Amino acid sequence: MTSTFPPDFLWGAATSAYQVEGAVDEDGRAPSIWDTFTAERGMDSGADACDHYHHWPSDADLMAQLNMNAYRFSLAWPRIIPGGTGPVNRAGLAHYDRMVDGLLERGVTPVPTLYHWDLPQRLQERGGWTNRATAEAFAAYTDVCLDLLGDRIDTWLTVNEPWVVSVLGYRLGLHAPGEKDLRTSILVGHHLLLAHGLATDRIRERRPTARVGIPLSLFPNYPATDDPADVAASWASDGYTNRWFLDPVLRGHYPADTAELFERLIGPMDWVRPGDLDIIGNRPDLIGVNYYTRRRITASQDELPWRVLPAQEGVPVTDSGWESVPEAFHELLVRLHRDYDVPMLITENGGVWNAQPDSDGRVRDTGRVHALREHLRALSRAIDDGAQVLGYLHWSLLDNLEWAEGYAQRFGLIHVDRSTQRRTVKDSARYFAAVIAANAVIDVSDQSEGRS
Repeated sequence: MTSTFPPDFLWGAATSAYQVEGAVDEDGRAPSIWDTFTAERGMDSGADACDHYHHWPSDADLMAQLNMNAYRFSLAWPRIIPGGTGPVNRAGLAHYDRMVDGLLERGVTPVPTLYHWDLPQRLQERGGWTNRATAEAFAAYTDVCLDLLGDRIDTWLTVNEPWVVSVLGYRLGLHAPGEKDLRTSILVGHHLLLAHGLATDRIRERRPTARVGIPLSLFPNYPATDDPADVAASWASDGYTNRWFLDPVLRGHYPADTAELFERLIGPMDWVRPGDLDIIGNRPDLIGVNYYTRRRITASQDELPWRVLPAQEGVPVTDSGWESVPEAFHELLVRLHRDYDVPMLITENGGVWNAQPDSDGRVRDTGRVHALREHLRALSRAIDDGAQVLGYLHWSLLDNLEWAEGYAQRFGLIHVDRSTQRRTVKDSARYFAAVIAANAVIDVSDQSEGRS
């Protein structure tokens, strides 16, 4: 086991527009569903967020200083085409034009995501993702982005985490637009995958040398016991969280067992039209892997025949209560290689550690340092075991708006003071910079880990 990485490995961090940009009323941007959702519920919003819209040059300087050679960010659809369709907002486009040039000048490869959940509100008023026309509008939006940036972008990401959008936004009501219906959530998931497929076609037609991928939220599922009922429930949960998106994208069909379960619960999925799965299954160049934790599953008599258990006693957890399980990360990557033989880019990995600056101004986020080191070791083992991994982009560059959780959870390598927007590089960022410089997982002293 070498604990090293390929010489052309991408090293960096990730953000999304609504979580960091702020400036929601500037330069022609129109409201997104998240502006509406947070306003209606009186929640923390992205109105100012990290003000990355104005601070991106100094944030990019920090990336370069921390040895990063890649930055995943998202393009804001309501900033580029405020109505979702129709006139293009040149001021919004100019912002991303400047930012891409600025990143390249600093030796940082831009890795844009076309959609990271901030659907234009005007499209929502026409049905949002329940409306098949939204997928077609997304393809047209992709064309606009290719017109502006296609000459400088080598890797495009399409639709971030369709499982989270469909389940948290349309089944559980926790995310925008706040609907609660299983049938609607499955319909939305299909339209999100269709949008990915249509965008993939556009990118391949117009920029055939570029790579295109889809970032998926992937959760390894483990049965709580060896009881056959728990084992079956775990496999069913895997179909719901993972295979329902991996199989159509990489194999051109939905998994039969999960489709049978859904149709038993909601009736026929008559929104799947002839040819849809050919579009969705136009195999991408890579899968974006967003990994945070595992799911421990037990059988249930509920509508969906499984239940997710809380953190197991004795397993390390983040400040949000999620288990931190590097071995599950390794097993996920090896499984993806074995079952799908697909190149991967780690597009998100991290966790919540809410360390604040100490009296000397230093942010000693020891928990994140430890978790980062162990997850990178697991990643290196997966590469040794044959997984083709192109890079690692940590979530997140900055402490930002964590959607419905507001600003209470801190995922960033860089601390952001909410009142002043001051940036403070955390111990985890310094450790990450040292790993990048070595292109290998390194051990660090207690002092450099930030232990007091």
